[in-house]
Amino acid sequence: MIDGLAGREHRDHKRYDAFTTHHDEHGSTELIPAATVIVLRDTPDGLETLMLHKNSKIAFGGMWVFPGGRIDDADEVLDENGRPDELATASAAAAREAAEEASVTVDPDEMAWFARWRPPTVMPKRFDTFFFAARLEGDAGSVAIDDGEITDHEWMRPADAMDRRDAGAIELAPPTWVTLNQLARYTDVAGALADMEAAEPALYETHMARTDNGPVAMWEGDGGYETNDPTMPGARHRLTMVEDRYRFEDDRS
Repeated sequence: MIDGLAGREHRDHKRYDAFTTHHDEHGSTELIPAATVIVLRDTPDGLETLMLHKNSKIAFGGMWVFPGGRIDDADEVLDENGRPDELATASAAAAREAAEEASVTVDPDEMAWFARWRPPTVMPKRFDTFFFAARLEGDAGSVAIDDGEITDHEWMRPADAMDRRDAGAIELAPPTWVTLNQLARYTDVAGALADMEAAEPALYETHMARTDNGPVAMWEGDGGYETNDPTMPGARHRLTMVEDRYRFEDDRS
């Protein structure tokens, strides 16, 4: 756990500064196709999602994430004309990763695709990630981590996960936080999945900048998005990583 607000502020700034230095020295890296699935279940206390704790020695190390990873060649699914089906391939990869990382079964054909995330160019490793959501199939008690890439797991209510991040108890990457923020409005899995299936999947192509309050991730529709300048006036579609509370703004809604 990070103790004190200054520790959390230093953590976010230090991470962003390291990314910037790497980018200045090596340039932008290629995007890696990837997929993740938000596994959901209903409980008497409301909707919960399965969170996995990443090994500190790998990408997103030490963070709490959803099951997922890179898309392998073996995941490829062909359409009826024998051509690669990008979406079906991504959902197959997400289901495989859930099984490998947590022994969780989800049906690729029943997943709701609701977002696609592309990180900023400063990131040293960049995953072009399809985000799916699915209801847990079977018993929640059957979750078993691989104890390699994943060192722990926990079912969390979205709002609780965000509160724990603010308290310095866990770390969350911006795509994870924004997804949890979206899920926090729902009381049950059926409602969340219905809205995700009905909406057009969102594309988050991230631009990021450093400010005194913390790094700012901006997306299309933000006044500072095109210039990569968060001080520009205009609408807001961004996440400001303030030390004690992430602040999400979306003037489109």
